[in-house]
Amino acid sequence: MSHSSTSRIQEFIGDPVSDESPVGREQLEEIFQDIQSDMRYDHELNGCLNCGICTATCPAAHYYDFSPREIVQLLWTENLEGIYDAMQEKIWSCAQCYTCAARCPFGNSPGGLVMLMRETAIKHGMESAKSVLRPFSRVMLKLISTGNQLSPDMINPEHFADWGPNISKVDAPLELLRKAIPMPTLHTTKTAWEVNLKTSVELYTIWEETGVLDSLETIDENLFDVICDIMDEKRDDYEDWLDEQDED
Repeated sequence: MSHSSTSRIQEFIGDPVSDESPVGREQLEEIFQDIQSDMRYDHELNGCLNCGICTATCPAAHYYDFSPREIVQLLWTENLEGIYDAMQEKIWSCAQCYTCAARCPFGNSPGGLVMLMRETAIKHGMESAKSVLRPFSRVMLKLISTGNQLSPDMINPEHFADWGPNISKVDAPLELLRKAIPMPTLHTTKTAWEVNLKTSVELYTIWEETGVLDSLETIDENLFDVICDIMDEKRDDYEDWLDEQDED
């Protein structure tokens, strides 16, 4: 095989890494290894005909610079630089609808592969992951502090500007409207409903045991510290409640 042919093949599969790569070869290999070693990887990637059916049926591909076929090709050919580049922006355009998986003749799931790449981006604390997940910080804080993802006081034009004119429908005296609702647990705009203390502790424990909090610490250390403080207090309150029940 000629030197020129070898060079073209290496360029196609992403080997070797060019001097212009923003990260070193070792880090690129570590990122790919984290993706490839996941037990879901072999189930989601079985080969590629490069037919483009996945991209043709992808809703996100019609509006963003995103192609499921490109994701599959990058992983199938182990194009380390291309994989890293895609993790900086493109993978966050996927809507996770899995239309691609339903249409692929090889049974690939580009959407599933994107999920693995997103999780790896979070694990490595990539700026793309921090940027995408930052708007969800208030939702996470609301969830762990009140047990609700959203509450009426969060629904306003400032926080949901992309909703357009329909946002005016919720621009109303929420306190008065909530007091008109018969159920006492809804007489507030700070929560959507009242959540049991035990439920909050259980939810936090699930996050803790499944590694969600570890990922959060990588992405937003300040939010991680705040949530830990809140849950330390809730756990203490719950332990006190249990002690009271035992005494009774």
